[in-house]
Amino acid sequence: MMNVDTDLKSKIKDYIIESTLDDVEKINDNTLIFEEGILDSMGLLFLIEFLKDEFNIETNDEELVVENFQSINSILNFVEQKI
Repeated sequence: MMNVDTDLKSKIKDYIIESTLDDVEKINDNTLIFEEGILDSMGLLFLIEFLKDEFNIETNDEELVVENFQSINSILNFVEQKI
């Protein structure tokens, strides 16, 4: 189980790092991605598309809340709940 968790997290983290021109050193598992301006609302749409393609999960409107997407850890928790 640990490996799956690490693998999920690294896929999410890699995606976010590839999606931003920001300094990757600034991004850790608890960095507030939107508050720090690493991703914007367009970035969120692409992130949701990535989660759909990568993990085959649908994000419904009620789930589009800051708590689910504010950091790598919160995205990871969201993905784990959906899988």
